[in-house]
Amino acid sequence: MERLLENMMYSARWILAPIYFGLSFALLALAVKFFQELIHLAPHLLETAEADLILVVLSLVDMALVGGLLVMVMISGYENFVSQLDIDEGKEKLSWLGKMDSGSLKMKVAASIVAISSIHLLKVFMNATNIDNDKLMWYVVIHLTFVVSAFAMGLLDKVGKDKSYD
Repeated sequence: MERLLENMMYSARWILAPIYFGLSFALLALAVKFFQELIHLAPHLLETAEADLILVVLSLVDMALVGGLLVMVMISGYENFVSQLDIDEGKEKLSWLGKMDSGSLKMKVAASIVAISSIHLLKVFMNATNIDNDKLMWYVVIHLTFVVSAFAMGLLDKVGKDKSYD
């Protein structure tokens, strides 16, 4: 009975596979929005003010970072929690494939969230004249919360690794 229960629990990890695959649709939706933004910008490029162009470029960078985060979570999550990917020899293989455990994935996600938040905060500051001071303050507080959280996670991860070698 115990072995059956353990096998069922171990097999249940495959429930995550469609979730990770579903993230590829989110990546596709992000790509559509990315190119929609580029197509929207193209006819107005010469008449767009520099500050507005920078805001659009920051939005594109933001989308690229989120896309990279999705790929990282999709592939690493699948490899860590479902099954290893079987990539044929000679095929292009991502350098971090098979090397990112759940702890390092968590750190990469935290760092990506801080980077995305930084870009969003920069976009807000570039448009600060149109935003209430209260809202600006909350954007900064939220961003600092992400920064402190990522730092604390990194510190805890480092302390945990250092203690495991004792």
